[in-house]
Amino acid sequence: MTTLFAVIVILSWLWLGLSALPAGLEARMPMPYMIALTPFLWIPLVIVAGVAAWQHEWGGMCLLLASAVMTSSQRISYWGTGLTSSTKRETPRETDWTDRGTTCETLPNQFTVMTLNCRYGRANAESIVAAVRERHIAVLALQEVSDELIARLDAAGVADLLPYRQSGEPQDTDNGGYNMLFSRYVPAAAVPNVVEIPAADVPAMTLRLTDEVATDPQSPQHGRTITFCSAHPKSPMRGCADWSAGILGLGAVAKASAIGDHNIAVVMGDLNSSTDHPSFRALLKSGFKDASLMQAAGPNLTFPRWVKWPRIELDHILFTPGLKPSGVCSFEVKDTDHLALTATLTLR
Repeated sequence: MTTLFAVIVILSWLWLGLSALPAGLEARMPMPYMIALTPFLWIPLVIVAGVAAWQHEWGGMCLLLASAVMTSSQRISYWGTGLTSSTKRETPRETDWTDRGTTCETLPNQFTVMTLNCRYGRANAESIVAAVRERHIAVLALQEVSDELIARLDAAGVADLLPYRQSGEPQDTDNGGYNMLFSRYVPAAAVPNVVEIPAADVPAMTLRLTDEVATDPQSPQHGRTITFCSAHPKSPMRGCADWSAGILGLGAVAKASAIGDHNIAVVMGDLNSSTDHPSFRALLKSGFKDASLMQAAGPNLTFPRWVKWPRIELDHILFTPGLKPSGVCSFEVKDTDHLALTATLTLR
């Protein structure tokens, strides 16, 4: 039995070692899926540790329990002191959209965003619009969108709440559908694809910050903009190399000359990865912060929707320095396989 326990410990360490590979080297089947399941490896390890205790194999029991704790090391990083100063959530200002061509409404210093994978366009449009209304969403990012879903969203009244939109160009190579952005505020610029990755286009909208800030030449925020992107790298089953390349490729958004040290980029979407994956951690190192990770109140597990446990974290709200997240949470939307993710972002 001692040999068996030793083999199990060694195998668990090898499994854990997959998360420590250099970014991109984990892009070989079945490693992305094994890494995604790492946070649940503690379950069999604790069971085997119990067997070791029953056999009075105390050394093996200790090693197994230590390995079980190590499997949750990345999730532990989501827990901490959190944001020390509380942020009062503000309801976005009401806007008169009667003359959209001349309105100059700009993004306030505190706003709420939401992202959702729509499962091949099957997500319930009424539920999406209700969430936008109830949560005062300023910018909505959707993935796996279809023309039929857009028609249902329009029928449900999404344009009354978020009148400005930008979609990626639909392609035969889209992974489940195209990506889309909706905004409550007038975009200064919008493009169907801001960065080339081997997946659906990454649409982007650039919004100006509040009039009071933008028109004060003495303000350090003078003239700043925030660029929002909706992204959906391929899943590993659609090609491991493309999966990793898509995640890593999003780092170009943070490094873009239009962002620099002055402006801010926000990337939202189903990124098909978590902090356990080296490619995702490399994306963070390119200049992004993760809203859930920064809030330090625990991970927001978003897939699959139809079970309470076990779930994994695939959906993220990332941003370059200059914002502070609060109210990060996930919630259910009917007829899709992911939970929606929302966060309130405040300009620092």
